[in-house]
Amino acid sequence: MKELSKTYEPKKSENKIYKAWEKSGYFNPDKLKVKKTAKKYTIVIPPPNITGELHMGHALNAFTQDILIRWKRMNGFKTLWIPGTDHAGIATQNVVEKQLKKEGLTRHDIGQEELIKRIWDWRKKYGNLILEQLKKLGSSCDWSRTAFTMNPDYQKAVETAFLHYYKKGWIYKGKRVVNWCPRCQTSLSDLELNHEEEKGFLWHIKYPLTQGGGYIIVATTRPETMLGDTAVAVHPDDKRYKKLIGKKITLPLIDRKIPIIADKEVDPKFGTGAVKVTPAHSAVDAEIGQRHNLPIIQVISDKGRMTKKAGKDFASLTVLDARKKIIDRLQKKKLLVEVEDYVHQVPHCYRCNKVIEPLISQQWFLKMNKLAQLAIKAVKSGKIKFHPKRWEKVYFDWLENIKDWCISRQIWWGHKIPIEGETDVLDTWFSSALWPMAVLGWPKKTKDLKEFYPTDVLSTARDIINLWVTRMIYSSLELNNKIPFTDVVIHATILTKDGQRMSKSLGTGINPLELVDKYGADATRFGMIYQSLGGQDIHFSEENILMGKKFANKIWNASRFVLQQIGNFEKITNPKSQKKLTKDDKRILKKLDTTTKKVSTELEKYRFGQAAHLIYDYFWHDFCDTYIEAAKKQDNPQTKQILAYVLINSLKLLHPFVPFVTETIYQQLPFKEKDFLMVEDWPK
Repeated sequence: MKELSKTYEPKKSENKIYKAWEKSGYFNPDKLKVKKTAKKYTIVIPPPNITGELHMGHALNAFTQDILIRWKRMNGFKTLWIPGTDHAGIATQNVVEKQLKKEGLTRHDIGQEELIKRIWDWRKKYGNLILEQLKKLGSSCDWSRTAFTMNPDYQKAVETAFLHYYKKGWIYKGKRVVNWCPRCQTSLSDLELNHEEEKGFLWHIKYPLTQGGGYIIVATTRPETMLGDTAVAVHPDDKRYKKLIGKKITLPLIDRKIPIIADKEVDPKFGTGAVKVTPAHSAVDAEIGQRHNLPIIQVISDKGRMTKKAGKDFASLTVLDARKKIIDRLQKKKLLVEVEDYVHQVPHCYRCNKVIEPLISQQWFLKMNKLAQLAIKAVKSGKIKFHPKRWEKVYFDWLENIKDWCISRQIWWGHKIPIEGETDVLDTWFSSALWPMAVLGWPKKTKDLKEFYPTDVLSTARDIINLWVTRMIYSSLELNNKIPFTDVVIHATILTKDGQRMSKSLGTGINPLELVDKYGADATRFGMIYQSLGGQDIHFSEENILMGKKFANKIWNASRFVLQQIGNFEKITNPKSQKKLTKDDKRILKKLDTTTKKVSTELEKYRFGQAAHLIYDYFWHDFCDTYIEAAKKQDNPQTKQILAYVLINSLKLLHPFVPFVTETIYQQLPFKEKDFLMVEDWPK
């Protein structure tokens, strides 16, 4: 038997252990030594963008999934954890366009074919970096099945899905107000916006009545869009404006006559209770305009500048320059009544962070009414469960108020819309909605699809419940007549210690690989999981990672002591049947049993932090502080047998949480026939 070194050094063992795991082939379910009757257990990784860098959310989610996979693998399941990446249309094109800018070029200078070639070159060089980073965390994915949303088979799946919806008449082309990014030159969904709180103003403007004198005061945060107003709206029950409904006003600066209309969409408490209606530049206004048959006048272009329809005095100005000029004109005409400080949420592009312009645009849409009902029914029936359950409300709220999905994007990198003459590509989320099926071969009836679908657990973040989880559920039900998974685990969001959002740009982000380098992968894993107790947020503390390092050292030192005591042994038997068990012997054996049962129960409920606390308390206090101390006074063969039995079963319990240190210890145990701890049987 090799003696364990005095201290555990993660850097010396982690890479070596991971390479040994990979070489064993046991990450691949086809190479696992399981019974023919073994049940399958499948997880698909939420695919990180090929532009992505590992952050704390990725790390926590990877730890969560790896704990489940390692635990089920040790329970004799045929486990498959599929990794992969998303092509990330807008984000990836932005990265390559920034490189072009350094060369003094734009995508239009080099053309679409050359841009796509450059993106593929970039992907080949950098696109799998994040997957390599996941290996540093101990992720036991089947890398032989690594997927990518732009692989040929995956592209076929996307085309099949589009044509299915198209033939059913659920995909259509139409002019609607969409979220438009002037920088990225593409539409975005409501879910792809970052709403940032900004200090602005609420301008109160007089709109003169065309007859009888007088005026109505309209409050707006965007005076530049008034040039495209085609009505002023009030709530039908607002007594202040009852007599004005049906009358007309003269639009300031343009001298266009527009009506005062009544619509229940108007909030009487906002501003003056009278709002301008600009159907070309607001989704809400577009709906009001449709109900009242109002004309649509677009005064802001897709480049973020004023159009000719804004009038010769404003045409070609930027939005902000037009705003300044309009305010100046209104002041001179004494039509500006009041300027009120106003804090509001301004939508920004989630990729380039430019302010979004709501614009009327010709786009492809997917009808959502029937698909939404499929997704609602799947969760209400109990076929799919959320953990924690409270996240079901977020899911239902969105689906019950859903609008048709704008699925087209005006960029070059992505899945082409399979309609002749169409230059747009599909929204990235349209392709990722097929992820659990497509990575297993759908629409082909592959062996993998038959054996491993539906998957079992999806572990993900709360901010993509609507972007991704809902879409996978209704896509799978509609296209494959099956649910994509049975359980959705929503992990906590990691915040800074003082509760701020972690952000690389704000300097508040933490690179988990730096923690791994400093403390080791096991310490990082255990320290983060230990804090994950089912709350909505984790206020990250590095002290917990330091605790994880101390715990890994405790496991090492305790194992070293036990191995020194017991010497060489080839077989471990259950000592419970022995007659001369001491009180301490009985206590530790009972504690091992109860801890095993409780940990298994907590993992079944996806309560990872609670399971970590149980294991920590058991190993540190019950085994180390109590039994090992008692064993020093019980120097006999029976005690040595119990020490060996409890140690090996403790290593098994610990393995899904701290796989490197436990595997390193296991590989130095003096068994004649020994494989890997990761395929040992979970303690019963």
